[in-house]
Parts: sequence; C-alpha cells; structure tokens
Amino acid sequence: MPETADASVEKFLTELAIQRGASPHTLAAYRRDLARLTELAAGVELAALKPAQLRRGLMALHSRALAPRSIARTLSAWRSYYAWLARRGAIALNPADGLRAPKRPHVLPKALGIDQAAALLDRPLAGPLAESAGEPLQVRDAAMFELLYSSGLRLSELVSLDWPGGLDLATGEVTVTGKRKKTRTVPVGDKARAALEAWLALRPLLLRDEQPALFLGRNGTRLTPRQVESRLAQWAQRQGVGVHVHPHMLRHSFASHVLQSSGDLRAVQEMLGHASIAATQIYTHLDFQHLAKVYDSAHPRAKAK
Repeated sequence: MPETADASVEKFLTELAIQRGASPHTLAAYRRDLARLTELAAGVELAALKPAQLRRGLMALHSRALAPRSIARTLSAWRSYYAWLARRGAIALNPADGLRAPKRPHVLPKALGIDQAAALLDRPLAGPLAESAGEPLQVRDAAMFELLYSSGLRLSELVSLDWPGGLDLATGEVTVTGKRKKTRTVPVGDKARAALEAWLALRPLLLRDEQPALFLGRNGTRLTPRQVESRLAQWAQRQGVGVHVHPHMLRHSFASHVLQSSGDLRAVQEMLGHASIAATQIYTHLDFQHLAKVYDSAHPRAKAK
C-alpha cells in the first residue's frame, strides 16, 4: 500500500535531519515548501504528479506575488523530495527536473564601508551609562559586535557560543558549528579579543544558575537572535552610522573587507564556512564596486570633467 503524502514527507524530512544534519530552520523551510506541494496535489498522491502540474503550481505561486527567490527555494525543495522518492524506487523520473523558477534579481549583499565599520565600533557611545546594569550590557554588546565583524560569524553561531567553549582568547581563535553541522575555526582580531576580555570580566555580574552561554541577557539567560538584532540596530543608531545595521551585514562587511585587502577568495570561503566557492564569489562584485569607486575618483581620465 503506498505511503500517504504526509508520511513520505515526514520520512524525507527525518532523513534530511539525520543524514545531512539539516538545521531546524532548514527543516521548517522544507516543510513549508512541501506543504505547498501537498496543497497543489489536492488529494492526489505526490508521486503521481506530472511536470505540467508542477509547472502550473509554480505559476500559481507567481500569481500570488511570491518573490522569485521564494519560488526558487520551493522548487528546489520539490526537486529534492522527488529525487529522494526516485532513489527509493517510488517513481521512475523526477517530475521537477527541467522546471525553472522565475529569474531572481541579482542583489548584492549590503556591507558597511571601512569608515562606517570604524564609526560603528570605534566611537564611544554618546552620553553616560545611566544605570548600574548598563555598563555590563554595553560592554557585552561591544564584544558581540566586534566578534561578528572580526570573525564573520553568523548570528546563530554567535548566540550558540558557550563559555568556556569554542572561544580561545589565548590563541585568538573561535570555533563554531555552522550550517550542516560543519565546524570551522576562524581568527579573532586584537580589538575583538580586548572587547571580549572586558566582557568576560563583567559576565559574572549577570550569570545565573551556571548558564553556559557566552553572551547573557539582563536576566542571566542566553541571548536570542532577535535580541542581538535589536541591540545592534539601537547601537548603530546611537553611533550615528546613518544606515540600518543588522548582524549579517557585519558578516558581509568582514568578507568584503578581507577580500579587498587580501584578494584571497579561498581563504574568505574557508573563514565564512561556505560549502561552495560560488557562494563566496558574490563578494568579488562588492570588491569590484570598491575598486571602481577608487578608479573614478583617482584616474584623471575616468570621467568627463
């Protein structure tokens, strides 16, 4: 007797979690995309759907004004699911093969300029520290933002750090576990090390119940990603950076600035933890933009006077 759609989808997601080490965030995205497939099937077995039906499903998503990036991700999830069915012998051919999602606009990641990064991290916050708990919180925030920029960490990697754990201030390194449970070790710069040492000296003031998290909230619990995002946005506004700054922008800035200085794409790939060099190559476009600005301002015949 054939499996129900829900049963086969759950088995597929279980294998993703166990064999590929997919994160809860990735699994939630797959579940959402495959729910769209189940909705499209309208009671028909997923294994019985044909390419034409899937194509109509993609067109329906497009008609709902779903972003091209989201449609492409949905198609990728469908393709992976049907490839899994084919490996199990449930279908002969993958009906999602050959289908194409709408073209996605080529949007470069936003990165701070070097001067903006300095303005964000170097200048002292305006005004006195108003409350007794203010100083450890400000010192903690400075350590977090220095580490994000210094080592190119993902937000999830930052909030997952424990103490003692992956951070080694003696050697100036931090070891994190990123996507697909891939572990990497990246350098920690001198300014970040100094900021972290200052935070660790104050961390006991917020520590409760032997909480292992490196970065603690006011109540002594591990900081959430949303809390870090909110604190960084407030920090950037108070520092007068002039743009909305989010944690991933510091990762982009790290990659762009290291690439500008070194030109070593492979090294940047390794430090970012990218599985493919193609994901890192986007920063070559950012680097070219920087070079183009330098050329335009410096070359005597770059543009008409």
